[in-house]
Amino acid sequence: MKIKNIALLAGGFSGEYEVSVNSAKNIAANLTRDNYNVYTILIEKDSWHYETTEGKVEINKNDFTLPLHGEVIKFDFAFITVHGTPGEDGKLQGYLDILGIPYNTCDATTSAITMNKAYTKAIVQGIHGLHTARSIQLHQHDVHDTATIAANLKFPLFIKPNNGGSSVGMSKVQNVAGLQDAIDRAFKEDTQILIEEFIKGREYSVGLARLNGKVTVLPVTEIISSKEFFDYEAKYTPGVTNEVTPADLPFEKVEEIAEIVTQVYLRLNCRGMVRVDFILLDDTKQFYFIEINTTPGQSANSLVPQQVRAAGIKLSDFYSELIEAAM
Repeated sequence: MKIKNIALLAGGFSGEYEVSVNSAKNIAANLTRDNYNVYTILIEKDSWHYETTEGKVEINKNDFTLPLHGEVIKFDFAFITVHGTPGEDGKLQGYLDILGIPYNTCDATTSAITMNKAYTKAIVQGIHGLHTARSIQLHQHDVHDTATIAANLKFPLFIKPNNGGSSVGMSKVQNVAGLQDAIDRAFKEDTQILIEEFIKGREYSVGLARLNGKVTVLPVTEIISSKEFFDYEAKYTPGVTNEVTPADLPFEKVEEIAEIVTQVYLRLNCRGMVRVDFILLDDTKQFYFIEINTTPGQSANSLVPQQVRAAGIKLSDFYSELIEAAM
């Protein structure tokens, strides 16, 4: 097999820059050098570059090539692990589509839609067995009144940026007194926000990927946080959250979840690897959709790598299959 040149795209313009870089390190460590030449390309607002011992080498954005040691490196494939913009919202995907370079994620349209929590919820509603929390979407320049919101939704409420990741700017409020501060905090991260009713239950997450031509559902992870909800600190601070993979769930429930998330994957026209976060109600065990992540974290302890290992799949084989299938 010809050794392929892989551009591993990391960084981005959001507060998840370092998370993305850590994901890239783990992916690079699990892509075999016998099959791939891996170049980690850092995406920043003023620079797209590859770092060498001599310094930074800029990418030629006209054709996405890398001038290196007197040669011009042409890439066979782009492995996107940029969390947030521009890697999770379709911008990089659209750029790569124009250049005809294959990549590992959902296409530009699906990436853009799924980055918007409210739009995603509207599309997946109607899938058998799937429920969503009652919510209101606000735009920054709209006139919004906290009393009206309080009258239409039941506390406690979650307030979150509509196009954000890693729960940055997210708050939980118990009454109308804390609502305006939470709204202001979310608007600092995005021009659209989502206000949702709190769903009382246990939180789970499950990865999916199209492997060998088939949508494969990985083992489910239960997320047990010592905090009120799974925010940025809970996700990335050791010891704050206990993640149990595979989750302690009856076989029948695992089968039901697999069918629901597979329908989510298909309805949203997903490609490659995604992760679906959801809640099972304490009393009825009904499935409540939270969100879908189309560039899930890939650091060694991230949820999807945990689930891949629990499924008995080597990470190197998993990443290779994502590349080969997309090509």
